Amino acid sequence: MDKSLSRAQREHWERTYSAHPGMYGDRPSESAEYAAAVSPPGGAVLELGAGHGRDALFFARQGFTVTAADFSPVALGQLTARAEAEGLTVTTLVQDVRRPLQLPDGSVDTVYAHMLFCMALSTTELEALAREVRRVLRPGGALVYTVRHTGDAHYGAGIDHGDDIWEHGGFAVHFFSRELVDRLAEGWGPAEIEPFEEGDLPRRLWRVTQRRTD
Repeated sequence: MDKSLSRAQREHWERTYSAHPGMYGDRPSESAEYAAAVSPPGGAVLELGAGHGRDALFFARQGFTVTAADFSPVALGQLTARAEAEGLTVTTLVQDVRRPLQLPDGSVDTVYAHMLFCMALSTTELEALAREVRRVLRPGGALVYTVRHTGDAHYGAGIDHGDDIWEHGGFAVHFFSRELVDRLAEGWGPAEIEPFEEGDLPRRLWRVTQRRTD
């Protein structure tokens, strides 16, 4: 992945979170509610790309042990302030997912990522991330992630960065094909794919669930 694109996206997200604190509201996403339902009660949840924390805070309210990771210190600062105001415990982690996850092997029950996998990450970087997620999951643990796919209206629109990454409105998105989902699921149990729609346009997404089987 072009380092200049990665740097530009990080700066763009920092500006966005600074200008629009709480930009996604307070209600958890439907995908977070699903992830909570398939996770062991009171288990350890790692959210990748937690942003300002609407889903991480939901997991904490449900009694999970929560680690919220994001590459934006601004967003994590907003999350921490909200957690403290509610009397919730959420561990935050400044994490670029292009690098190894800062967690021990087999330390979490569920890894959850709403839209993180379809950020400006190359296929090679996504494969490395899937291996890291598998490493930190306990046997039988689940990865639940959501992505915009190649049937989305914005696929093919805007600036083409290659590798099915298109930039529209300042945000670069890696649109997933079914082939890419299957590629990331190699070495796991079968991937479960559920289509859904969210937001304006509307955005067309897949929710993918796969488990570490060994």
